[in-house]
Amino acid sequence: MTLPRAPFWFLRHGQTDYNAQGLSQGAIDIPLNETGRAQARAAAPLLLGRGIVGIVASPMQRARETAEIVNETLGLPLAFEPDLREVVFGGMEGQPLEPWFGDWIEGRLTPPGAESFADITARAGTALRSILARPGPLLLVSHGAFFRAVRGLLGVSLEGRTANAAPILCAPDGEGWRTAMAAELDEAVAPGAM
Repeated sequence: MTLPRAPFWFLRHGQTDYNAQGLSQGAIDIPLNETGRAQARAAAPLLLGRGIVGIVASPMQRARETAEIVNETLGLPLAFEPDLREVVFGGMEGQPLEPWFGDWIEGRLTPPGAESFADITARAGTALRSILARPGPLLLVSHGAFFRAVRGLLGVSLEGRTANAAPILCAPDGEGWRTAMAAELDEAVAPGAM
């Protein structure tokens, strides 16, 4: 699936109580906890001065609230896109992520009533093709499993969980894509950095 060669920023929502407990959320519309709100406030200044022209967020309350908190600092046009919502985990929602989550990513298991990893990847590709056709760069505020699918589309590693409320630049790089945390980019240009 070919994506527009347009850089964008990605921000997973701040922490929820389910995140703190290692439980899958999926389509359960869980709010941020106080840690998650603090994480969103801390992410906002990391996104200033990056050339971002707008924010597109999942309408689920944990992503919506993260976007709204960040936007108190950025003051940008904010839109909500239903296709940025988290994957439906069906019968595994509210359950521990381990041991089944890795098998789901690998396509070896789809819980009853859940979207497969291929399904979420197709949805993510459709959403990104539409969103990245807009003037940018944009900030996308969404979810961890959704970003796992995005990473697959970008051809970057699927290993490791996406941190809550840690801004990630996704940019074309030669024939492929690269991802970099905002903090890594800032360290690379800091005085004395090698």
